[in-house]
Amino acid sequence: MTRDEELMTALYTEHYGVLLAFVSRYERDRHRAEDLVQDTLLRAWRHIERIDVTRDTTRAYLLTIARNVVSNAWRAEQRRPQLVSDPDAVAAVADPDNVDQLVEGWLIRAALDRLSVEHREVIKSVYYDGRTVADTARRLSVPEGTVKSRAYYAVRALRAVFEEMGVLR
Repeated sequence: MTRDEELMTALYTEHYGVLLAFVSRYERDRHRAEDLVQDTLLRAWRHIERIDVTRDTTRAYLLTIARNVVSNAWRAEQRRPQLVSDPDAVAAVADPDNVDQLVEGWLIRAALDRLSVEHREVIKSVYYDGRTVADTARRLSVPEGTVKSRAYYAVRALRAVFEEMGVLR
């Protein structure tokens, strides 16, 4: 074994119990606390050159590392979303904000209002009501070719209106 490995073995043997007791004050889950102590010792090993066994500061140094590890773990836990299993709490959550949908609807309505009545009828029938070209032609009493041509020009006009409104580039 190298000198560093011997030092880490000695640190583990001498300070593991104290570190586990310290971390357990903040982390109730025994397995999680043991993981945090292992992380503490791993960080100490990475900077083993800072440990001076001739002075009585080793335990304080390890406790400082442990405090930082616990703080970092707590901060990381705060950033993660918490799972909620209580059905009443889930039901009480407000619906997501639908402002984007409202603005989009307003923009579409404003753009459709700029179209001619004939183009708007075709767009509504074909794209919103889901009718076929033949159904739309019968409903509007126009030939199918007229419906196709109105749909084509209506979409082009909508694109121009949206560009004018700054919605499209």
